[in-house]
Amino acid sequence: MLTKAKPPVSVRVAQVFWILSLVAGAAGVVYAFIIRIAQLPAIEKLVKGVEAHRADSTYESAAQIVFWCIFGAMIAVVFLQIVFFVSFRNRRSSVRWWQFGTLFLQGIVLIFAHELVAMGDRGKPLEIILGTQYLLAIIALCVSLLPPALRWSARKYDIRRGPSA
Repeated sequence: MLTKAKPPVSVRVAQVFWILSLVAGAAGVVYAFIIRIAQLPAIEKLVKGVEAHRADSTYESAAQIVFWCIFGAMIAVVFLQIVFFVSFRNRRSSVRWWQFGTLFLQGIVLIFAHELVAMGDRGKPLEIILGTQYLLAIIALCVSLLPPALRWSARKYDIRRGPSA
């Protein structure tokens, strides 16, 4: 008889860490959106350091492009984490490899955000939030690799044998 068994503690802990990582990522997206106006002059200054012989509107446009690319990547990471979290809960095969790929992408976003967007006093909290998100996702993936979690995901269905008492 097919039943729905409770997942082991390691799976529950991994799920909690994934959810906390998602919350931190969402907080990072919201905070980045809030500080975007204040960060644009610093990004313009950074862009101007590459080549200083352009019109000011070019630097403004380039700063906008840099910010919105990083912002879009942050949103993409959160979206992918949601998709793979749901896949993990539904015991999809090879989902941990996809989650690992998300960690790789998240690390790249963290590096680019640190170098291009999270500058100055207002950028420090963004760095901390994104670093926390990354750390929580790493912990979640490591916990999901514990043997009870691996056994739980290897079983597609929970089967209870014999009559119920």
